[in-house]
Amino acid sequence: MNTQSHNFSVVNKILLLGFQRFENLTLLIFFLLLLVYCVTICGNLLIIGVVSSSRSLHSPMYFFLTQLSFSDILLSTTILPNMLRVVLYEGSYLSVTGCLIQFYFFAGSVALECLFLTVMSYDRYQAICNPLHYVSVIDLKFCIKVVLLFWFIVFLLVLIFSVSFSYLDFCGPNVIDHFFCDLDPILQLSCSDTFLIKMEDIILVIPLAITPFTIIIVFYVYIITTIVKIPTVTGRKKTFSTCSSHLTVVSVFYLSLSIIYLFPSEGIVKKILSLFYTILTPLLNPMIYSLSNRDVKRAIKKMMTIKNLVLVKC
Repeated sequence: MNTQSHNFSVVNKILLLGFQRFENLTLLIFFLLLLVYCVTICGNLLIIGVVSSSRSLHSPMYFFLTQLSFSDILLSTTILPNMLRVVLYEGSYLSVTGCLIQFYFFAGSVALECLFLTVMSYDRYQAICNPLHYVSVIDLKFCIKVVLLFWFIVFLLVLIFSVSFSYLDFCGPNVIDHFFCDLDPILQLSCSDTFLIKMEDIILVIPLAITPFTIIIVFYVYIITTIVKIPTVTGRKKTFSTCSSHLTVVSVFYLSLSIIYLFPSEGIVKKILSLFYTILTPLLNPMIYSLSNRDVKRAIKKMMTIKNLVLVKC
């Protein structure tokens, strides 16, 4: 597995330990995670399918929701399949290249989540605070430009990290006490100077995570201020219901992300906290939108009714 070079052992493979404290629950955890993965993929594909097939949902907000679902699928597929292998075999080896690729996709999908949640908050801001200008500001051309821009930003993010990691040497140990390849555990395995990459990480976090979160807060301050000014209770409830799903998703995602990175922890605590934004957030997003959004629920019921009618005719 290792080869000798320059008096140190060059690491070719990395061992992910996973949840080794729960050996007696291996099969239970495996099937639970497999169920979560299947539900996550099906739930997000359902959102994409419903929005694509329902004319009533052909609006910018739901267009961005489909992009959020794509990023959820990307995040889940980046983490869970290999995690299932780690759990089943109570630890699993991954090549250094494979580990870095997993981190690239993980970082890119998390960045996409932050960016799409931000533009969705901007959509709600325009719809509630500037309804007369909404159609002219948030049009199809704007949506396509934003999506292409976000994917280009993520491509640059991956490119920057891949160039920086290409200068690192990994010389042991080769063990990561986690269920996926995150930045800090990877850097701990390097015998090179990681100061530059750590600085890059801090610099990139500002525009891709902190700034989007700040913008979301500002938009919701304006949104809540506008809602409070609505004279009737019914009007306030109806207006708030148009952004309640998005606000819930933002709260779950950023709360879990903030806890894991602002309050660093080790061992099993860190793993459990990491589960929230790597696994539970992609699982909950389609549930939140399908259960608390009346338009989506109505579209799903309509689609199921049409499907049943087709089956009856057949």
